[in-house]
Amino acid sequence: MAAIDIPTWAARLRAWRRGRLWSRKDLGEQLTEAADETTRDRLPPQEKLSEMVRSWEAGEQRPDELYSELFCRAFGMNEAELFSGEAAGTTLWHHLTGIPLMAGTFSAEEEERTGRAIEDPKRADDQTAAYFETVLRAYSRPDLRPARTIDALSPVFTVIDGLRRDSRSGIHRALLRISAQDAELISRMHYETGDLDEALAWSDRALLAAHQAGDERLVAYALARRAGLQDNRGNPEQVIGLAVAAREHLLSPPPLEAMARRHEAQGHAMAGAEDMCHRRLEESAEAPREGSKDDTPIVFDYPAWLHNALAAGCLIQLHHPADAIEILERDLSAAPSNYLTAYNMARLAHAYADAHESERSAGIARQALTLSRQTGASRAMEELRLIHDDLHRWSHAH
Repeated sequence: MAAIDIPTWAARLRAWRRGRLWSRKDLGEQLTEAADETTRDRLPPQEKLSEMVRSWEAGEQRPDELYSELFCRAFGMNEAELFSGEAAGTTLWHHLTGIPLMAGTFSAEEEERTGRAIEDPKRADDQTAAYFETVLRAYSRPDLRPARTIDALSPVFTVIDGLRRDSRSGIHRALLRISAQDAELISRMHYETGDLDEALAWSDRALLAAHQAGDERLVAYALARRAGLQDNRGNPEQVIGLAVAAREHLLSPPPLEAMARRHEAQGHAMAGAEDMCHRRLEESAEAPREGSKDDTPIVFDYPAWLHNALAAGCLIQLHHPADAIEILERDLSAAPSNYLTAYNMARLAHAYADAHESERSAGIARQALTLSRQTGASRAMEELRLIHDDLHRWSHAH
């Protein structure tokens, strides 16, 4: 594996920061938070601190005693681990590949073994696949900002793509399955950031890998998710076609079928076919909500809020805002603060606007906007733009 032209400790700082999905500004804020009151007063403004982090990560200068202590507190490790640990090889391959270094998740042996497999793909085995499955699970949480999840998982796809081309045939299918799921998750994150073109491009990669792996459930999942992306293109025939194709790849009726039927219902709602939309919604409600947990691909998710959000979207499309409000209000009552909740709040504001409850709509829209900025939910902000003019007219009228 090639060498790097910065000190190991500098590469380690960057790797630990990226593993936590912190920007340099975030790390500066963490250093400030780690300081006591007396020390905090001696720290420079955040803009200057972010620039100092850049300088440290470039190896231009080493943090002095004060900042070394703050780094240790922020990262939750001692100075030897952070600045003079023995895992130079681990730091090296994370730095070169961009794959996040996840504190406390893997043993030194697991890190070293994965690094050796990246250097020589013929060494890749089931444990290599398990390593990347763990990484994928760790970064599939909805409390993470979508743009940063993309930054974390894109290098994973690149590395796995190289591994599966050059590794032993026995590990190819497992790596293809991980590639498909990684690409699908990246596609969803691009969708949440408002970049539909990139979302569709990564969806293509997910479908290709799923087909190459010969995994019908993965193909069905990618097709159903693709139907949700096509919704933004305003083509109901494509939405319906993709959702139907997803169901055709299913060998049994797991919860995935319910999701495919709800995406099909979306297409019918877009086309104004109210009877067909309600029929598919009713069928999806009858599908089993729990599937087999054995051999379930990593990023398959069938939470109730997803089904309900799709149903609410159909009802808004069909101009039944009161029914959509009932669904969304119930689901948002105890929802966590993440980009998915921001989008559902924006949808709720939209429903209230359609119901001519402008004051209620404006109040929820303000909450949704705040949460969207906090969580990087660009798709939620796009939803709010749909009702911006109506709310603007209402505010002037009052």
